[in-house]
Amino acid sequence: MKKILMILLSLIIVSGSLSGCASPEKRGSGKINIVTTIFPLYDWISKIAGDKADVTMLLDNGVDMHSFQPSADDIVKMSTCDMFIYVGGESDSWVEDALKEKVNKDMTAINLMDVLKEDLKEEEKVEGMEGEENDEAENDEHIWLSLRNAEKCCSVVSEKLINLDSKNKDYYKKNTENYTAKLQQLDKNFEETVKNADKNTMVFADRFPFRYFADDYGLKYYAAFSGCSAETEASFKTIAFLADKADEYKLNAILKIETSDKKLAETVKENTKTQNQKILTLDSMQNKTIDDVKKKINYISIMENNRDILKEALK
Repeated sequence: MKKILMILLSLIIVSGSLSGCASPEKRGSGKINIVTTIFPLYDWISKIAGDKADVTMLLDNGVDMHSFQPSADDIVKMSTCDMFIYVGGESDSWVEDALKEKVNKDMTAINLMDVLKEDLKEEEKVEGMEGEENDEAENDEHIWLSLRNAEKCCSVVSEKLINLDSKNKDYYKKNTENYTAKLQQLDKNFEETVKNADKNTMVFADRFPFRYFADDYGLKYYAAFSGCSAETEASFKTIAFLADKADEYKLNAILKIETSDKKLAETVKENTKTQNQKILTLDSMQNKTIDDVKKKINYISIMENNRDILKEALK
């Protein structure tokens, strides 16, 4: 990675022909150039920056953030932009090396896990979950699945953007206020949904990246794997445990995330007493692309749909 970065740096300096090297004033659009890693971050900054910035999402081919490896083109995009926004967890370990070789020395780089330092939670191993008990705990990087985290991140990102482009201060402030109001209203809607639900326990026959989300609303959960686990095959012991929990809490649904098929969920269902649970999907937004954006899918709409799914699962 470091060799690639050095080669790219040399090419950029020698040629001086890459449009990304120019300052915002010298680019064709005259707009701030912002690059993000994943979809939620892309959507947040797009709503805040509006038409005053050109925003690029690096993870745009449907690859899961946990297995993403940046291309040479990705490195160029992020090393020459005006603002780079990333989660900052284990999956972004490549970023630190890339930032050391950045071409734009005035770049504003925002590590959102640093922003949320006081609110970070360790990825936990709950009862029945696959994995070694002595695995070293890492901070859970799925911070965007909390609407409250989203609000804090958007506030800081907005401040940084205003510092970078103060002439559009009022525009960014207004956009941030409007977006924050939507996040707060949706957070209240989730609270109401959970308050009025018959149950407060979820069974995930899958990875569980919803730690922050579950804690926000006091939800209890059991899952096959932790949020960042690379495992896909569960032992029969785990399957039987999850099936027993579905029976114990009289759950009407077995949950999964959008990146996996129904096989494990169906197997858990087949091992319950009633075998009549629905298989429902909560969207963790880990593989969204620009094609999804073109379909008018956004962070708020996905979380609203997650609320509908949760309401169904907790009946």
